[in-house]
Amino acid sequence: MFEKALTGGKKYWLWIFALLFVIVMAVFAYAKQYSYGLGITGMSRDVSWGLYISQFTFLVGVAASAVMVAIPYYLHNYKKFGRIVILGEFLAVSSVIMCMLFIVVDMGQPTRVMNVILHPTPHSMMFWDMCVLFGYLLINLVIGWTTLGAEKKGFPPPEWVKPIIYLSIPWAVSIHTVTAFLYAGLPGRHLWLTAIMAARFLSSAFAAGPAILILLCLVVRKLSTFDAGHEAIQSLAKIVTYAMIANVFFYFLEIFTAFYSNIPEAKDPLIYLFFGLDGYSRLVPLMWLAAVLAFVGIILLVIPKTRKNESILPFALISVIVAAWIDKGFGLVMGGFVPNPMGHITEYTPTPTELMITFGVYAIGILLVSIFYKIVIAVREDNPDPMH
Repeated sequence: MFEKALTGGKKYWLWIFALLFVIVMAVFAYAKQYSYGLGITGMSRDVSWGLYISQFTFLVGVAASAVMVAIPYYLHNYKKFGRIVILGEFLAVSSVIMCMLFIVVDMGQPTRVMNVILHPTPHSMMFWDMCVLFGYLLINLVIGWTTLGAEKKGFPPPEWVKPIIYLSIPWAVSIHTVTAFLYAGLPGRHLWLTAIMAARFLSSAFAAGPAILILLCLVVRKLSTFDAGHEAIQSLAKIVTYAMIANVFFYFLEIFTAFYSNIPEAKDPLIYLFFGLDGYSRLVPLMWLAAVLAFVGIILLVIPKTRKNESILPFALISVIVAAWIDKGFGLVMGGFVPNPMGHITEYTPTPTELMITFGVYAIGILLVSIFYKIVIAVREDNPDPMH
């Protein structure tokens, strides 16, 4: 089936070569970082996780969100998701690969990845995070490729793949839960030291991930004859709505706990993020932008008239995605390091090298999504009425 990705028009190949150009530029940037070390980044002793780990955290949620399509389709026989579920699985595959790449570039020396494999430490959350990510990648590759291959031949998926499909549902929840435990288990970081961290991670994942999937479906509809269906898109939009409301509610719970308890260590990170602390306020504009976009997205999605209007729907979805990305991609990680356990403030700004490498990793993920979706669309156009 891969040969279907090697055929396309001029615009398709321009898109592919543009992504390859960004990837090549990122390789040069990574070679510079590999030679010089992580000192070329904006990270420091006080801020040991930066842009790479924050993007990893966000993308794990995007990968886990595929379960919001799988549960209705496989467990509740919601046939309307039949045309969209495989797109969710391949989005999950691309997202997990990006997650792994962000971990590799954050380690400085990529050979350090082998230490996790050769010298496993079961008491470490990082060991379990590696296990669930690799497992989820394999599960979605097997499900997606097997299902698509069967569809190409005009047959339903083989029976042996069904247990793997059912396994993928709790596994999807586990990858983001274990990632949340990486943060929630650190006693010196009060912004992360909360029992509700995993719930916050999952709610934001189930909002931003399906929102990205809907946007991709709208793009695919515009560029091809493949249509995920209006009802499927609207059902998924409702999931985004409820998940984003839960995400905002959980955030308010954190704010209440920090300020009602009046514990300085719990309040300071939130004060820094939204109002600035001791003259340091680099993230304040971003966090208020995220707050505004979160409410704009919720309002547009809650109102049926605006949610059903597919000219307005993309703006609502983009608002949700950007709000979640700022929260998890900047506020959560960077805010967790301010102030440090000694009360000192060290702000973080990514360097051009970090940004170029980040663009490159995203370009790899987008390239994979483009190739996977090109194959899916070609198969669906050859088999317009697949058996489910």
